[in-house]
Amino acid sequence: MDGMEIIIIGIVAIVIILWGPGKIPEFARSLGRAKGEFDKASKEFTQSANTGTSAQSTSNAVAPTVVTKDTILVDTAKRLGIATDGKTREQISEEISSRVKLLSAD
Repeated sequence: MDGMEIIIIGIVAIVIILWGPGKIPEFARSLGRAKGEFDKASKEFTQSANTGTSAQSTSNAVAPTVVTKDTILVDTAKRLGIATDGKTREQISEEISSRVKLLSAD
């Protein structure tokens, strides 16, 4: 066996010992939902970036919409009902992650 395979097997064994086999499907579901949300946000970002580029090329009078990672993060937090005032990106990210885990547990 390769060293990486041993590490992966060890991690899986630790996860099973810590959370038990009943929690693994819940964890996998929450990871899948989080990945789906990330893919959706990425797709929206790409579409808005493409729309902004095409709008700029067809008309110089229209300013393109600039979407930053921070904007996406704050918008996601607001959609989940998380206050963002006075918080760092890391704090907002942690709260989003916690909220997604809570929502996926329901």
